[in-house]
Amino acid sequence: MADRTTSTISVGAPRSDVMAVIADFPAYPEWAGSIKSAEVLATGEDDRPHRVRFVLDAGMISDTYTLGYAWQGEQAVSWQVVEPGKMVSDLRGSYLLSDTGRGTDVTYELVVDLSVPMIGMVKRKAERVIVDTALKGLKKRVEGR
Repeated sequence: MADRTTSTISVGAPRSDVMAVIADFPAYPEWAGSIKSAEVLATGEDDRPHRVRFVLDAGMISDTYTLGYAWQGEQAVSWQVVEPGKMVSDLRGSYLLSDTGRGTDVTYELVVDLSVPMIGMVKRKAERVIVDTALKGLKKRVEGR
């Protein structure tokens, strides 16, 4: 069973601004650290991306995989692997956005399971780096708009 990594950050902007950055997948390489490319393969009736192919280079975890997305308005988005890569066998996660009156709290939850053996402590550290880098990058990108 895969471990879950969760973290929260406060962003000084409304949920709609935060969600606009989250939904702009082609721009991920500019702020999401380990994401080298993100290609939208399909959009839904809501005009938001529903299938996205990623190229990831997070040090010991480098791979190409496709995620499927489910959007819940401006409150949340969740994803899961629909086409695994050579290393990433399962990747599930979500962003949950909460209005604070001063901005938005963003909670990022991530579960990664690899098809190659990796010491649990090393894998959790890699997950933590991915989550922390993504949240800090998201905050900087949204607040810098």
